[in-house]
Amino acid sequence: MSERNLVVLSAGLSWPSSTRLLADQLAAAAVRALAEPPRIEEFAVGDYATDVANTLATGVPGGELRTVLDQLAAADGVIAVTPLLQSSPGGLFKWFFDAVDTDAVAGKPVLIGAIDGAPRHARALERGIRPMFSDLGAEVVPTAVYVASEDRGCAGESSAPADLVERAVGEFAALIDRRPSTCEARRHRRTRPPGVHARRGGRVLPAAAGSR
Repeated sequence: MSERNLVVLSAGLSWPSSTRLLADQLAAAAVRALAEPPRIEEFAVGDYATDVANTLATGVPGGELRTVLDQLAAADGVIAVTPLLQSSPGGLFKWFFDAVDTDAVAGKPVLIGAIDGAPRHARALERGIRPMFSDLGAEVVPTAVYVASEDRGCAGESSAPADLVERAVGEFAALIDRRPSTCEARRHRRTRPPGVHARRGGRVLPAAAGSR
């Protein structure tokens, strides 16, 4: 089995960041839950704010953001965590995914998480973040992870309830383990016999004359 690639994105702007700590907690749990240890790439979205703004202005990803987007396209699963601002996902988090290629997360398992001060804002995960990833074609894990102020330690560190993390990560790992790795899928596409197109309804379709 090819090594799995996970991308972990956190959109916190402070340091130390409770958003990043929640992302780390979910990533560590995913390593334990997956059948094979994955390769993990972690990115703090705030580090690419200027590149995100330039991409939205020009329509052309550039700078270090291009590397992040390439890693996202090659990922087998994504963990995405954002702070909530006035019960909505952080603006930078939303702008980052506005800059992402439209098919970058299509069909991929995505585990979502959020940090906020009030338990009543947990609904924002379902109202704002889940629909955003669904629109991108992602397979969003049924259980989302939300951390309110009373879930944090004395130093403000994130500590999501263990049973919630276990359930969410278990669902995430099951989705990843049952699908071919992105690397294997790409290799399969490259090795398709000449003159043969993708399967439709279980049949191999011959390429049309003159098709490219």
